[in-house]
Amino acid sequence: MTASDTSAEAAAARWLTRDDLRAGARSATGLLLVAPDASSAFPLGSGDRAEAAGLTGAALRAAGVGGRDRVVVALAEPAGALWAAAAADVASAAASVGPRGRMRLIHALSALGATTLVATPTGAMDLLARLHLEFLLDPLDLGLRHIVLTGEIASKRTIRHLAGEFDAHVTEVYANPFSGGALAWRAAENDPLTPLADGVLHLASLTKDVLRHAEPSGVAELVITPHGHSALGDAVLRTGQVVRTDSPAPDSPASGDDTRAGDPGLPAPAHTVGEYVLVRGVWLSLPRIEKALAKIDGVSRWELSISRPGTLDTAVLTVTFSRESLVRNPMWRGRIQQAIQGLTPISIGVEIAPEIAEAPGPGVLTDLRGHHLGRDRALIV
Repeated sequence: MTASDTSAEAAAARWLTRDDLRAGARSATGLLLVAPDASSAFPLGSGDRAEAAGLTGAALRAAGVGGRDRVVVALAEPAGALWAAAAADVASAAASVGPRGRMRLIHALSALGATTLVATPTGAMDLLARLHLEFLLDPLDLGLRHIVLTGEIASKRTIRHLAGEFDAHVTEVYANPFSGGALAWRAAENDPLTPLADGVLHLASLTKDVLRHAEPSGVAELVITPHGHSALGDAVLRTGQVVRTDSPAPDSPASGDDTRAGDPGLPAPAHTVGEYVLVRGVWLSLPRIEKALAKIDGVSRWELSISRPGTLDTAVLTVTFSRESLVRNPMWRGRIQQAIQGLTPISIGVEIAPEIAEAPGPGVLTDLRGHHLGRDRALIV
């Protein structure tokens, strides 16, 4: 398919976001891969399941995984089950253990005789840190030959550091943010993504429903065109993940509209954009936080701060009240904590601002990691 054919199809397609997939959940059929907070439901027919498993298996093979390996997948659902099923067709054994605590993960790796770990970048780095600092274990004792990273924006030098510490082959996989299935991979931090199928991944304008190589600002959104998908084959899915195109990779096209994944130089995502922010491999809905806090009397403003001070992401919600009597009221603090716990499996700390603000103000997201560019795509420059 040529670039002009792809652009013409995209212009006539349905452009969908995570909210659109959630809105269509009540009428979707087949196996539904539901986000942990039910913010999206990605439908898979039998053929779609085979395709997703095939691409994910291809990513494992590209990582060097083969018939003598035993794979442990430490990812949240729905990705965990999909990866384990695909790994079972590639390796001699596979298990999904979820993003469990590090002591339990170490026990699972040992009990199952794992040679391959599939995890988020921060999950793998946290495992390494705890091996050294808490468990006093040598990473080499785990016997891992392969580590596959997916589901997050990795910190600098993560691939090289893990490879050196575990003496393992480390690859990074770009996965569909709605299903968790693999779409592309790379073997080094500065490498472009290598697609697992042609014509699925593209770059698009942040503000217009058109495919592009780059925005004038040097950023573009990754979009997925799931050709052949039983329910979404005519759609373009906005991922909310943004790449930087200021400095094209070697041999990549410097300009033009040919954005097929088969072209060299498709960058890996470095940022996110929109009403969902990626924290510990899980997408967190900012409108749902807004809606939950709006139901609590006395809340005038809030700020969600996300940072990565060590190996893991940390999220803290600071709430400002409109009345002095609420600042030290444990009942109101408890109501806020319960409201947030009901939204997401992510652990979010709650703090109360010491000063009040009688006039209401908008909620604010402060991403100290530098990942999230903003909630409104139109304001990204």
